[in-house]
Amino acid sequence: QVQLVESGGGLVQPGGSLRLSCAASGTLFGIYTAGWFRQAPGKQRELVATITSAGTTNYADSVKGRFTISRDNAKKTVFLQMNSLKPEDTAVYYCNLDKPIRSYWGQGTQVTVSS
Repeated sequence: QVQLVESGGGLVQPGGSLRLSCAASGTLFGIYTAGWFRQAPGKQRELVATITSAGTTNYADSVKGRFTISRDNAKKTVFLQMNSLKPEDTAVYYCNLDKPIRSYWGQGTQVTVSS
């Protein structure tokens, strides 16, 4: 059974930083694209960043230059380093593992940026 477990969310002041982690189990990991998505209240889920098995990254324009996605295939973990956080970054952040047959999602971790 595939499981993705996120951690690292919380409350942070504007301009602060957080590092999200997502640990996978029950599946191969290194050969698939992994990513982070987020969903703010009343809005659709949106892509934040993805990283392929080769390490190629892709970012939403709104987070370019502030967020960095990375992965540790030996630990089956994907990370999202978030710097210079803004109130508009407030959302539930979801980890995603994109396999050919279907995508898998974590349960989400809340990130709140507020003074």
